[in-house]
Amino acid sequence: MNLELLAEICKTPGAPGFEQKVREIVIKEITPLVDEVQVDNMGNVYAIKKGKADKRVMIGAHMDEIGFIVTHIDKNGFIRFHTLGGFDPKTLTAQRVIIHGKKDIIGVMSSKPIHVMTADERNKVAKISDYFIDTGLSKEEVEASIKIGDPITREREFIEMGNCVNSKSLDNRLAVFILIESLRALKDKEVPYDVYGVFTVQEEVGVRGANVSALKIKPDFGFGLDTTIAYDVPGAADHEKITSLGDGTAIKIMDAMTICDYRMVAFMKQTADKHKIKWQPEILTAGGTDTAGIQRMTDGGSIAGAISIPTRHLHQVIEMANKDDIQGSIDLLSACLTDLQDYDWAF
Repeated sequence: MNLELLAEICKTPGAPGFEQKVREIVIKEITPLVDEVQVDNMGNVYAIKKGKADKRVMIGAHMDEIGFIVTHIDKNGFIRFHTLGGFDPKTLTAQRVIIHGKKDIIGVMSSKPIHVMTADERNKVAKISDYFIDTGLSKEEVEASIKIGDPITREREFIEMGNCVNSKSLDNRLAVFILIESLRALKDKEVPYDVYGVFTVQEEVGVRGANVSALKIKPDFGFGLDTTIAYDVPGAADHEKITSLGDGTAIKIMDAMTICDYRMVAFMKQTADKHKIKWQPEILTAGGTDTAGIQRMTDGGSIAGAISIPTRHLHQVIEMANKDDIQGSIDLLSACLTDLQDYDWAF
């Protein structure tokens, strides 16, 4: 497994709407692997591999990570921000961030110290609005490099822990990596239908890139590719786990935005079993992925499903995934793309 590439993708900043640096890596990696590369007006990247028959299959893997945007710089140089994507406020405490202005500036998330809180304040859950960013610079120094509207991402190294990887932004740089490696695995193989591997933008703020991409491609078949919750931790009941690390790649049945096509779910299970790929079912009752746009944003819809990568501690800077589950996701996506024509898709 090319962990050097995965680490590079994870550490590269790409808040929603500001994915350009991730896009550069993607284009460099996929250009030798496919027949054609396109970029649309929103910044979605299309890796196109021609197939034998006149049908289209779309895979969506979003490039963006949750982040922030600068909204105010006060008289002392402290920065206020708005979130881009979903955050649990308590995960901001004591974190470093990077403000991407004329040059990158390191800052720290801070809030009122516990030493000067009232008893009532100590017992309240922190709100996003309680936090500010301290760069250690004066207002004049901050404004020399940073302006309102500049994106902010979180700072954390990529490391290995046992048979796992741990980093910020595994959601959804894992999927970016898996789609690249699947295209690499298929480079010298024939596929039955035209494959559109789409590296999408702005998923974390409403599946915006996938919607646009599906309108352009008009896919007959579709696969979302994203992380999912692995709640296999102390205190979790068996029925709450959703997925578990090391139990295989996950085949999505539904989430809050998509009920996957029952034919696609059956096909994916059959394909996994045929190729001896370890898998587990996934039902996520909250949240959604690019699968929703792929399924719905075309005339008549597409036959869509999703491959999900079990991940602990989602939307934190310590996201964790199992290497075997990552490899299984590459193997399952590659197998599905080569075996699509072998399944009876009739109702």
